[in-house]
Amino acid sequence: MTLPDALAHLRDRVAVLPLPLEVPGRDAGVRAVRSVVDQVQDYLLPRLQDLDAPLLAVVGGSTGAGKSTLVNSVLGVEVTTAGVLRPTTRTPVLVCAPADRAAFADGRVLPVQVTVSPALPPGLALVDAPDVDSVVETNRDLAGQLLAAADLWVFVTTASRYADAVPWDLLRTAADRGTALAVVLDRVPPEAVDEVAGDLAGMLARAGLAAATLWVVREGPLQDGRLPESEVAPLRGWLHGLAADAGARAEVVRQTLAGALASLDDRVTGIAAAGDEQVAAAGALRSAADAAYDRAATAVDDGVRSGTLLRGEVLARWQEFVGTGEWMRSLQAGIGRLRDRLTAAVTGRATPAEDLTGALESGVEQLLRAAAETAAEDTVTAWRGLPGGAALVAGRERELATVGPDFAEAAGATVRDWQGAVLELVRGEGAGKRSRARLLSWGSTGPARW
Repeated sequence: MTLPDALAHLRDRVAVLPLPLEVPGRDAGVRAVRSVVDQVQDYLLPRLQDLDAPLLAVVGGSTGAGKSTLVNSVLGVEVTTAGVLRPTTRTPVLVCAPADRAAFADGRVLPVQVTVSPALPPGLALVDAPDVDSVVETNRDLAGQLLAAADLWVFVTTASRYADAVPWDLLRTAADRGTALAVVLDRVPPEAVDEVAGDLAGMLARAGLAAATLWVVREGPLQDGRLPESEVAPLRGWLHGLAADAGARAEVVRQTLAGALASLDDRVTGIAAAGDEQVAAAGALRSAADAAYDRAATAVDDGVRSGTLLRGEVLARWQEFVGTGEWMRSLQAGIGRLRDRLTAAVTGRATPAEDLTGALESGVEQLLRAAAETAAEDTVTAWRGLPGGAALVAGRERELATVGPDFAEAAGATVRDWQGAVLELVRGEGAGKRSRARLLSWGSTGPARW
């Protein structure tokens, strides 16, 4: 199996992993599944199929960090919307040279709006991604997906927010995956450049990102909505240099590609652990339900065996049945049963046997319902205290703690089948006893008759 085939197989297997139960590791597992599927689909497979494709640099960062302004300033033209309203970037914009348009025409990175600009040299594409901390969840998810599809992250932060937790979660992800990284420190007061840039450089080093290239943009007024040329020219020159140097581009691609592949082992191991947690939780929930219904089955069995049913109406009908001799008559040949039915048809009254049958059937059904409802209530109670169980029953307690709508019909059919089997057994046992009695009687009188 080739590497692309193995990756496609991994993507397909991971994508269908069910994680339905809300156990402690579920959210992390869902995020890991999404990240692996997205990166295999959007980055690893396309990049392996075309190692010489243009370098894709994704510009990401926090809300209001100035990503769109930076992209427009690097290009020298407005290709993406910048403004004070948040979230600003709704549809991501991918900008590439006209010569590279075909490389992205097949939807290699989706969903994006592809724009060509002669301001960008061939060999490099820029994507203005949504905010990684957007108030809109779909924007956050899309930002993560685009970053996972990048050969190079250009991460934009500000002097006032460079230590925020959310950006550092993404930066640590870059470190874990070995992604090539450039960091743009925007809006830095001129008098604090050395202090702020030095602090950020130290944080990057401690996070394992010492190799990240750090660019500083000093705070100052915009010119026609763009950063001053003196502040953006060094970054533009570095990016254009990457575009022009095939060896430098290949080195960036090699670093990110190797890092992404190496990171799959730990990420897939984490996904497997999330799957194992689901299996364990489902097993505990199933065991709790099985235990509750096993107790219910034992209660029904004890009720039938102990004579609990022979009380009240059932006992009265039993005494009537036996006292009238109906029990013995019902064990006779078909003529007796025919006579009983004719009598019932003429008089309109049920026979004692039918009265007993009805009372017994009703009693057993009531016993089954009581046991089943107790089992359902016990199951709900047990599930509330088990991982994944509380969310499973939330809002459905009344529905789950009682028998289903088809219970009465199913129970009635089961009881009738059971009752028929019992009566057949009684008839068989009674017939055997009568035969033995007749044989003994014949044995004692037969010779005398001869």
